[in-house]
Amino acid sequence: MSALDVVEAQLLAYNAQDIEAFCACFAEECVLADLNGAVTQASIGQIRERYATLFALHPGNKARVLHRIAVGDVVIDHEEVSRTPEESFEAVAIYTVKDQRIVRVDFVRAP
Repeated sequence: MSALDVVEAQLLAYNAQDIEAFCACFAEECVLADLNGAVTQASIGQIRERYATLFALHPGNKARVLHRIAVGDVVIDHEEVSRTPEESFEAVAIYTVKDQRIVRVDFVRAP
């Protein structure tokens, strides 16, 4: 499975709000961070907690890829995320994939 395949599987699971399939795309010690900033989650347990809460709070949550770039093990998605019909925002997610699992994601969210 290529880095693109892993990131696409993660996106499909995210949009389906399938927490098991979503977490299966990540390494045990995956790191989520703000680009050039703080680490927000540093394990699959923390990622599971964050996204289970997100899915429960926003059952209509979806992400749509506007642009995707892949170079080796790095995939960069420019996304439009819709939490509710009234709440949406743009974000960039920079995924690093190793051994068919996401090991790091750096996020940038438009204000």
